[in-house]
Amino acid sequence: MNLYLANILMAFVWAAVTGSFSVINLIFGFALGALALSLIREQVGSMGYFSRARRVLSLILLFIYELVLSSVRVAKLVLTPNMNLKPGIFAYPLKVDRDFEITLLANLITLTPGTLSVDVSDDRRFLFVHALDCSDPEQVREDIADGFERKILEAFR
Repeated sequence: MNLYLANILMAFVWAAVTGSFSVINLIFGFALGALALSLIREQVGSMGYFSRARRVLSLILLFIYELVLSSVRVAKLVLTPNMNLKPGIFAYPLKVDRDFEITLLANLITLTPGTLSVDVSDDRRFLFVHALDCSDPEQVREDIADGFERKILEAFR
């Protein structure tokens, strides 16, 4: 049985036993199920489940960090008296090749202020990104490769 599904089932069992199907109680039941599965992880072979959850959490934390950082950058750009912007579109060479991974990367880039995913090439090798400040596109490419794309590859492969 898929351990994620087992963990969700354990959360619903917890909610049924306690008689409360509130969101907080379901989250608590999910956490209890994860704790129970971690205690017997060697017997049920759930080592990959917990390491993947840790890597996905790392991706979420990176996104929150980048969201705050880019929001501050955009606010500084907008509030300066002489907006010295150099907007532009550049091609980002993709290392991810699965549809889910490309979609996730494009959405993370779009949700980060100052950047917008415009299109994916027909051969799915390039993602076209619009940046509010594209004065150094190579640095933006490097930031995406070392940040979001690396974490996506770690979490889902």
